[in-house]
Amino acid sequence: MHQTTSQPSGRRPRRAIGAVLALGLLLGGCITQTYQRGYIVPEGALEQIPLGASQEQVLIVLGTPSTVATVSGEVFYYISQRAEQTSFLPQKEVDRRVIAVYFDKSRKVERLANYGIKDGRIFDFVSRTTPTAGSELNYLSYMFKALKWW
Repeated sequence: MHQTTSQPSGRRPRRAIGAVLALGLLLGGCITQTYQRGYIVPEGALEQIPLGASQEQVLIVLGTPSTVATVSGEVFYYISQRAEQTSFLPQKEVDRRVIAVYFDKSRKVERLANYGIKDGRIFDFVSRTTPTAGSELNYLSYMFKALKWW
């Protein structure tokens, strides 16, 4: 008579379960979390603010600004920062935004700007331009630097 030797029936399922658990632990360690700080712009909110809208309308749509400037006319700033963290690695900033609503002397919306960082420079995503030097750019630079340490 010829006998065949085989592994006990419980070893194969144990190996499969062990492999699935190990794979699950490896994949579970690759979770990316996103952190949003500051003002979150509601979807479609900027489209609800036409040129010539009143300050009250801006406050109703966007809410209280993060800060207000009165350097040359009044400006509402809505500031935000988004960072991501993968597993146990340190957080990495992925986006910084400053929504600026500029008002004329009669407190009507003169223009909107959505500033962010592009290629290491402050960039307006609405007009697709980089602001020129002056008091406004200095103020924005200060806010972006302050956000970096936030």
